[in-house]
Amino acid sequence: MAGVRKGGWESNEEVVRLTDRYVMKTYGRFPIAPVRGEGCRLWDADGREYLDFVAGLAVCNLGHCPPRVVRAIREQAGTLLHVSNLYHIPWQSALAQKIVENSFGDRVFFCNSGAEANEAAIKLVRRYEHEIRKGDRFEILTMENSFHGRTLTTVAATGQEKIKKGFDPLAPGFRHVPFSDPDRLLAAIGDETCAILVEPIQGEGGIICPADDYLPFLRSVCDDRELLLVFDEVQVGIGRTGTLFAHESFGVVPDIMTLAKGLGGGVAIGAAVASERVAAAFVPGSHASTFGGNPLATAAGLAALETILEEGVLENCRKVGGHLREGLERLALRHPGLVREVRGRGLLLAMDLTVAGGPIVESCMHQGLLINCTANTVLRFLPPLIVTTAEVDEMLKTLERALAATSEEGGNGS
Repeated sequence: MAGVRKGGWESNEEVVRLTDRYVMKTYGRFPIAPVRGEGCRLWDADGREYLDFVAGLAVCNLGHCPPRVVRAIREQAGTLLHVSNLYHIPWQSALAQKIVENSFGDRVFFCNSGAEANEAAIKLVRRYEHEIRKGDRFEILTMENSFHGRTLTTVAATGQEKIKKGFDPLAPGFRHVPFSDPDRLLAAIGDETCAILVEPIQGEGGIICPADDYLPFLRSVCDDRELLLVFDEVQVGIGRTGTLFAHESFGVVPDIMTLAKGLGGGVAIGAAVASERVAAAFVPGSHASTFGGNPLATAAGLAALETILEEGVLENCRKVGGHLREGLERLALRHPGLVREVRGRGLLLAMDLTVAGGPIVESCMHQGLLINCTANTVLRFLPPLIVTTAEVDEMLKTLERALAATSEEGGNGS
């Protein structure tokens, strides 16, 4: 295929063939190729419509092509796409101000993804220890079942063996402890420990929520032991749980917070947010990102964050999230042999099954509904935060059909 394609794609099959021929096989993909989106709907290259409860894995928190973000991108694309961080970038400064004014933080470092944001946080933790605290500690405690990214360092921080397989030797300096287990956490702290890195709710691990007192416990331990507390809010932040940041509902303030996914309204962006005391460890030359905080990404991010804060998105998340949870719990009661538990907060919800979830995901896809399975048995529901109760009801009817079919087959999806 020569030149730039100006027309539409002919079919899903055409795109699948191109992908199979030219793209590295790092993903297990479904055989559909979305080519257009609006709100909570996607259309594939065959023209088929889907109700999207994946939202780009919590990236499209405002749905597909949110008008305010699209306008900002179009205007910015015709004004200035990129300029080096050797210079001041107005849209970057404005987005940093908006984040700071609505969080615990005082300063923001911008990058391009959640993994990069976590890399920045890890570097900031260690540099703070060496340059500000004048110590030599380096170890960071993370949680079993956690997920922090796919770079070599964030793979080392991640508490899932399947993510690490084949990439030895991994970066040293991380030790994993069970999530929401105070005794094991205390026992793991050693002379070399300088920080704790934790997702307020484990997303990729299966939407695992901690006990209500666990994050306050971590804050207390960090204060007592002079450790830094880092919250990975890459998936759970930007309104996903019903508050702008997930940790707010636990009444805890971290020293560093990482963001990405929903921050750009669909455009790639990441951020590490820190208190003034900790951010002082970063000085010119200590960390950088060529594309980080570029005009296009930060203009999109500013429009996305303003939309969330000004247009009732958080209220909708709480309201419709409650409606979705009630609906999932009703389905769980109808299928007690198939559903172990419903859990989560806001519009980050999960249905833990007694069988593998993959066949149910495929059944829903064939019926025009996109959902996701993580941790093999956990159906994960990540609709845009603008989703309506009517769309939730539509989803629940489709899911009910898929669950009923699985129950009739004897739950042989495992």
